[in-house]
Amino acid sequence: MSLMLSGMLLAQDAGYDAAGSAAAAAGSLLFALIWLAVTVLVIAGMWKTFVKAGKPGWACLIPIYNVIVLLEIAGKPLWWIILFFIPLVNFVVVILVALAVAERFGKGLGFGLGLAFLPMIFFLILGFGDAQYQG
Repeated sequence: MSLMLSGMLLAQDAGYDAAGSAAAAAGSLLFALIWLAVTVLVIAGMWKTFVKAGKPGWACLIPIYNVIVLLEIAGKPLWWIILFFIPLVNFVVVILVALAVAERFGKGLGFGLGLAFLPMIFFLILGFGDAQYQG
């Protein structure tokens, strides 16, 4: 009888594990789909922003090269790329570059800070909005 009871408990536990695993898999899939959608939107916004600035849109897809192109758009010297690899300094440089990009598109301080801290939203606004590059 004890063996039968432990077998039933084991089967019951397996059912709970399967349900929990299915829920975790569904949650992971949902997270991955949301992450993919946000990534596609950021790429689309950056692509359009690069094109507005007269640069190739595909440049936003290449790591490090996209920062070089962004520095060109911002009007900053190319050697600033080194500053992106220095901890804490890179945080300041990202803000300065975002402010410069916003200025080049005729936007103000608030928009530049938005580019620095919420690029997934503000690159979309910049790329698909009516802002014109004034480089």
